[in-house]
Amino acid sequence: MVLFVVLTTAVASGGALAASAGTILVYGDSLSASYGIAQDHGWVSLLEARLKGEKRNYSVANVSISGETTSGGIARMKQALERHKPAITIIELGANDGLRGLPVAQMRKNLDAMIAQARAAGSKVLLVGVKMPPNYGPDYNRAFDATYRDLAKEHKTGFVPFFFEGFADKREYYLPDNLHPTAAAQPILLENVWKALKPMLK
Repeated sequence: MVLFVVLTTAVASGGALAASAGTILVYGDSLSASYGIAQDHGWVSLLEARLKGEKRNYSVANVSISGETTSGGIARMKQALERHKPAITIIELGANDGLRGLPVAQMRKNLDAMIAQARAAGSKVLLVGVKMPPNYGPDYNRAFDATYRDLAKEHKTGFVPFFFEGFADKREYYLPDNLHPTAAAQPILLENVWKALKPMLK
């Protein structure tokens, strides 16, 4: 997932400003930036549509960047929080750290700092967990998986244990690079996020 396509969008749900429930900031990598598929087919666009359909007056700001690591994420976090002032921040980062074999301890430190910054800014946090292929070895994978679980517990955040739950082993749900989900997988990604996000909504 070493990618260099940059996609940044900000979309707002309708309704009177006075009735706004706030902004949901999606802070991720290519998995949230609709890499390889039409923007309106991505899970973030589907999230916006669901919020509108349920008359939940949140705006959605998607500042995900393809190829982003947690180091890149922490560098942009302060500015993103100041600009969007989110009520909820969905952090979906770490996959590129893992695929590059970067130290798990550094990834954990970066994620920990991002969660803390978002909480300090008055935002609820939903942490989205990803997993590495088995060829990275059991020790690395165990440490990688535990990072998300432990941080979610420590900070009492919302938590998606595994973003690809329900299709991880199904080849037909991946683009030819065998890394990125197809448009057909996006509703599944949304459901995985929605289960954890819904209790956090007003």
